[in-house]
Amino acid sequence: MTLYLVVLASVLTSIAQRGSKVTLSLYALDLGAGAFAVGLLGALFASFPLILAVHAGRISDRFGVRYPMLLGGMTMALSLVMVVFLPGLNSLFLSAALLGLGHIFFHVSVHNLVGSLGAAERTKNFATFSLGSSIAAFVGPSAAGFSIEYAGFREALLLLAGCAALPALTMLGSRAPSAKGEPQEHTKNAFDLLAIPDLRRTLIMSGVALTGIELFSFYLPIYGRSIGLAPSVIGMVLSCYAVAGFTVRSFMHRLARRYTEIGVLTASLFLAAAAYALLPALHEALLLGMAAFALGLALGSAQPLTIILTYNHAPKGRSGEALGMRIMANKVTQIAVPLAFGGLGAAMGSVPVFLATGAFLFVAGLLSLKSGKRQKQ
Repeated sequence: MTLYLVVLASVLTSIAQRGSKVTLSLYALDLGAGAFAVGLLGALFASFPLILAVHAGRISDRFGVRYPMLLGGMTMALSLVMVVFLPGLNSLFLSAALLGLGHIFFHVSVHNLVGSLGAAERTKNFATFSLGSSIAAFVGPSAAGFSIEYAGFREALLLLAGCAALPALTMLGSRAPSAKGEPQEHTKNAFDLLAIPDLRRTLIMSGVALTGIELFSFYLPIYGRSIGLAPSVIGMVLSCYAVAGFTVRSFMHRLARRYTEIGVLTASLFLAAAAYALLPALHEALLLGMAAFALGLALGSAQPLTIILTYNHAPKGRSGEALGMRIMANKVTQIAVPLAFGGLGAAMGSVPVFLATGAFLFVAGLLSLKSGKRQKQ
């Protein structure tokens, strides 16, 4: 029951976070903002997570997860309410930054909490948790869009603020598991974690898997348009990816029980590499949908598996710090990869981007294979 309550709290908070990205972006456009301002707004969501993810993990290790989750949720709620009473572009920018700040403390802590609920069922727990993330990814933007269309921006902001505040208010009257680590000697910084080979490889694999997710969602529409697909067809292809991601997370723990987490991750990375390599040769919607489904199966399982492996490879009492390091690496990827591949795509089109991403995923698969062999020794 504890797991399902934690997942419910995470779903509500993630709905607020994902819905707020849509709401604030559309609100900025409604206020007359240009493309640069909207891009800056999106970057501000990632600013505090990039800087403070590791620090948030250290806090959850040292003091437990209850207060970081409570304060994180309330920060998100108040940042949305602020825009209701102080509308304007400056408020939107401040709100985006505060949403990222609140969410990173909640996000790292809830990962740490799920990992602490029991080693025997850890993979199953994270699989259930990732299903909740998939639900939030669907509900958040949809709820925001319908609320804006049928009620208005103020009402949408208040709805999302309520989603963020409810889990936090619930914690005021309950006693959440602490997930508090054992006392550790003071370390100068978190980068000594990179000296652990298996953890370092896991962080690299997580970043590469996220690269595959980010570039597919951006370049598939470009590629689809270049071969003459209608917008509705492109949307259906992207939906195939989303459905596969949700599907694989429902039985991922069974695969991991039979083939181990690292074994499933290795197969996922190689499958994703093959799907990316095939994409440039496909020109029919049905075949693209099948490739997208295969990619969704692969990358839909890769991200939760890297969370589990990060937790497992972290030193005792430093799991939150390691999870924060993973998120920091992912944020660097989210910022750097679109810039780097954006130039390549502008110069040469989407096909080289697909092939380069496939090559990265293949190399990540080799790293995962090496980690699997180390564990067997």
